[in-house]
Amino acid sequence: MKKTFDLILRGGTVVTPGGQTRTDIGVRGERIVAIGDLSGTSAGETYDAIGLHILPGVIDSQVHFREPGLDWKEDLETGARSAALGGVVAVFEMPNTNPSTTSPEMLADKLARAKGRMDIDHAFYAGATHHNVGVLAEMEATPGCCGVKVFMGASTGDLLVQDDEGVEAVLRAIKRRAAFHSEDEYRLAERRELAVTGDWQSHIVVRDVEAAVSSTRRLLRIARACGKRIHVLHISTAEEMELLRDAKDVASVEVLPNHLTLAAPDCYDRLKGFAQQNPPLREQRHQDALWRALNAGIVDVLATDHAPHTIEEKERPYPASPSGMPGVQTLVPVMLTHVNDGKLSLQRFVELTSAGPQRVFGLADKGRIAEGYHADFTVVDLKRKETITAEWSKSKCGWTQFDGFEATGWPVATIVRGGFVMRDGEIVARGGGKPVRFNETLEPQA
Repeated sequence: MKKTFDLILRGGTVVTPGGQTRTDIGVRGERIVAIGDLSGTSAGETYDAIGLHILPGVIDSQVHFREPGLDWKEDLETGARSAALGGVVAVFEMPNTNPSTTSPEMLADKLARAKGRMDIDHAFYAGATHHNVGVLAEMEATPGCCGVKVFMGASTGDLLVQDDEGVEAVLRAIKRRAAFHSEDEYRLAERRELAVTGDWQSHIVVRDVEAAVSSTRRLLRIARACGKRIHVLHISTAEEMELLRDAKDVASVEVLPNHLTLAAPDCYDRLKGFAQQNPPLREQRHQDALWRALNAGIVDVLATDHAPHTIEEKERPYPASPSGMPGVQTLVPVMLTHVNDGKLSLQRFVELTSAGPQRVFGLADKGRIAEGYHADFTVVDLKRKETITAEWSKSKCGWTQFDGFEATGWPVATIVRGGFVMRDGEIVARGGGKPVRFNETLEPQA
């Protein structure tokens, strides 16, 4: 009998960490059910992917969508739409909202807010404090929670655990891998007086290399003492990469396109407050070291730390200007440009944005193009040249640090669980995102 599918992607170049092959993919319901020559079959819908590359759906495992409480900068709906336009199929959202995601009730509130409003799949971090250690195990066991986030350097509200005793208490209370913003709050407090009003170059003086290195050194020591897994976010220094190279037993590593693409002092001369983020954009030697670590396999995950602020907020003189930039929509074109420039292979990009998140966070059915997995695809035209503009960026903040960036490689379709969400630069399905499923929080399925 002639096989039928709901969707067939025909003739695309399918990319996995292991290589590339031109083939067809058959989808039934939400899942991949066939990979190979499907020329003798039919489908409810056929997508001509000849000349295009089909990647496992790109996952951005660090975003700040600002809802609740800060939604003049972004909200769950606008952030997810921006992600879908950029080829991203799923996001993990951070807890430093207002109020912070520090209780089971607040986690449930975010999941409820996302339902019917987010165009792509999603998960939420539980935020650790000195006062909620007793509920972290319950929170991390909640379906739709991607794990616990700890800020060792300055954050909002009470989301700050700067001391070794506090970090150890958090790690001993949980079972899953915890994610860390690793900057030494004690050193940051000592150095805040070094901020020069109106001089964004002084940001890398205040938040210097030692603030990052000393925090990560402490964190690794505590994780080993507790026998716990950690995920160290947005690494920005050459020295940390040397530490983390020898810590693969306990630590996975994330880097950002910002740190791989923008370097001091030029970025501050050109972008001023729009280049300000934590940890900061540093000098070229650090960027070079990040690239070496990425291609040496030390880096596990590529994410954006999408953290928008309004133009008015970013135009305040330093240090009154807030730290953070958008990024979820520009992840794919910026990094594909680096692929085309020969800085990394397309297979390595796939590993960092799908297979890496699957392995680090224990995704149940995402992160691979393989039969039985969710039919999540980021379809790209590797040869297409476009200029990134603020007008193209649909984050509520209304700007991008990559305005004017000439990209080679562009997302042309975002497919989530077998359904098109973005096609040819247009959102074609809204509000269908679901919570991401994790191996450690699986619920019985009907």
